[in-house]
Amino acid sequence: MKNKTKDSFVKQTNVVKLDEVLFMNDARRKLREEVMELLYQYDFYESKFELKNELFSPESIDLFNQVIKELEQVDLLIEKNLFDYSLNRLNKVDKAIIRLATYELLKKELAHTIVINEAIELTKEFSNLDDAKQHRFTNKVLDQIYQSIK
Repeated sequence: MKNKTKDSFVKQTNVVKLDEVLFMNDARRKLREEVMELLYQYDFYESKFELKNELFSPESIDLFNQVIKELEQVDLLIEKNLFDYSLNRLNKVDKAIIRLATYELLKKELAHTIVINEAIELTKEFSNLDDAKQHRFTNKVLDQIYQSIK
């Protein structure tokens, strides 16, 4: 009987840990979505951009500010890896996604596969192209960026 209880506890503990991981992934996805939105607005409004703190989480604002602080380096890295293309030709949503992912690749806090996959998922969800080419483009650019900095 003790073994059955122990097995049951182990299974419950694993479920809780899995739930925590899923929650952390959801929280990280939400953070990326908010930062993507901030980067989009920053690019769209340029000098007229005003950060409205009450609309975004403190973590999103913090990450956004970190990306902006490194934006020149991020953009140079993106430009170097856009063959026959320029940063200005990217639509603003895709530019925001690639900028955020490039920043995350530079910081090396997460595995590059996670960063690139998350960028692909954001592209699939938010990019305005329905032909599946844009997420492939995002994947290719980010993989080239990763290869150039590893």
